Amino acid sequence: MATEVAAPKAMVMADLKGKVDPDWCPGCGDFGVLAAVQKALVELQIPKHEVVTISGIGCSSNFPGFIETYGMHTLHGRSLAVATGMKLANHAMTVLVTGGDGDGFGIGGNHFMHTMRRNVDLCYIVMDNQIYGLTTGQTSPTSRLGMKTKSMPFGSIENPVNPISIALAAGATFVARGFSADQKHLTELIKRGIEHKGFSFIDVFSPCVTYNHDNTFQWFRPRVKKLEDNPEYDPTDWIAAMEKSTLWGDEIPIGRFFERTDLPSLDGAEPVLSAGPLVHQINRIPVEVAQSFIAELM
Repeated sequence: MATEVAAPKAMVMADLKGKVDPDWCPGCGDFGVLAAVQKALVELQIPKHEVVTISGIGCSSNFPGFIETYGMHTLHGRSLAVATGMKLANHAMTVLVTGGDGDGFGIGGNHFMHTMRRNVDLCYIVMDNQIYGLTTGQTSPTSRLGMKTKSMPFGSIENPVNPISIALAAGATFVARGFSADQKHLTELIKRGIEHKGFSFIDVFSPCVTYNHDNTFQWFRPRVKKLEDNPEYDPTDWIAAMEKSTLWGDEIPIGRFFERTDLPSLDGAEPVLSAGPLVHQINRIPVEVAQSFIAELM
C-alpha cells in the first residue's frame, strides 16, 4: 500500500516573524517595509531557508533580526559588498539587502555604484527617511537643501543626492520607488524586484517620525503619484525614466521607473558558476596548487 506524502504547508506571515520584535519608534515607516517584504515572500512562496537578508548599520539595518530568514548584520555601508559575495557563493539563494539612505548613499555610495554596474542579482531595499535616525537626527545624503538638523542647525547647505537618477545612470536593470504607507503597491514592487534577474533597486520613502518633521507621511501622501496610473508611461524607456526621476515637488513619482531584461546578471555571466552554486561544487584545485598559492601569500 502506497504511503501518502502530505503536501508542503503553505508559508504564512507568521512563519516570517523574527525572533525579536522591532525596536523602531512607534509610527516609523520601517514597520510598513518589513510587512511588505514578508508579504512579498509569502505571496511568492519562497521558502525562508532559501532567503538571506543582509544589512549595514542604522535603524533600518536592524532588519535581519526582525524577519525569519538567514541574515547578516554587517558593517556600515558594506552590505552590498557582503551580499555580492553571498550571491556568488550560492546564486540559488534569494538575496535581499536592506538599509537606509545614510548607510547606502553616504558611506556605502561606492559599493552602490559598482554593484549596479556589475548587475549582481539581488534586491536592494533602501528605507529612505532623509535623516540619520540612529544617531539622533543629523543631515543625510538625501536631506533637502535648507533642512535644519542637529548637524546643520541653520539649514543644510548641501544639495541632496537623487538615488533614482544615480541608479539609472549606473546601470541598474530594475529601478523603482515605493512609499511605506502604501502597502499593496510596495509589496508588488518588492515582488517584481525579487523576481527580476539582475540588480533591483527599490528606494522607499519611509518617514522618520522622531527626527524628520519635514518629510512626514502627511507631506508625502498628496504628492506621491504612481507611474502605473499613467497608461502611456513605458518602463523600458530609459530617457523617460530619467526625466521622471528629476521630478520633486507637487508631484513625486513612485512605482517602477525602469526595467530591462536583456543583460546577464553577474552570476549568469561567470562561467565558473554554470556548473551550479559554488557551495555545491567539488573543489577541483589540486592540493599542490593551493599550497603553493598559500605559501606565496604568506
